[in-house]
Amino acid sequence: MPDPCLDLYVITDRRWEGGRDPVEVAQAAIRGGATAIQLRYKELPVRELLRVGRRLREVTREHGVLFIVNDRADLALALEADGVHLGQDDLPLPAARRVVGPRLLIGVSVADEGEALRAQREGADYLGVGPIFATATKADAGAPVGLERLRQLRRVSHLPLVAIGGIGPKNAAQVVQAGADGVAVVSAVVGQPDVAAAAAMLARQVRHGKDMRCYLAKAKGVAER
Repeated sequence: MPDPCLDLYVITDRRWEGGRDPVEVAQAAIRGGATAIQLRYKELPVRELLRVGRRLREVTREHGVLFIVNDRADLALALEADGVHLGQDDLPLPAARRVVGPRLLIGVSVADEGEALRAQREGADYLGVGPIFATATKADAGAPVGLERLRQLRRVSHLPLVAIGGIGPKNAAQVVQAGADGVAVVSAVVGQPDVAAAAAMLARQVRHGKDMRCYLAKAKGVAER
């Protein structure tokens, strides 16, 4: 199973790519610092998903970046992806694990403690937490859960947490400080005119958030001695 480096998790979306080649968009995101690319084109027929997915698999493999398929465990296997990401209404995790076996990562979208702990018990490799803030990217994303919910899930789960929903360069660092191991974005990268620059800015903010979290943890430890 690959090492889940999930610092900057970029999700494809045809609406935000503005007609640009999705592979070129992914390549630019990777140049900027994306560590994971998720194939998510819900509106495309399977044959077209396979065509685009094969090209994205080549690019991500070339650069050593994780390649995750949204929803479809069968498609993840067919594309030799690194993992599959499941929503609460998708194939249940135990069934997906029977399909993909132990080699692939399985991520699960969660919005509360009950969903997080169930996914953890069932063997999830990482959790997608959100929406953290309001977002126009996903119509059915639900109400924002906020940073306090993220902090709560950080306290109860040992799994990597990837925050999603309304995240951009102005708030990515504080999201990571609140407990996220990485951020997942759509419009903040693939919707920008300069994809590589947008990814680089977000990657810097994620690193800053991790540095601040480490600094504050050390400061707390010193104060408690």
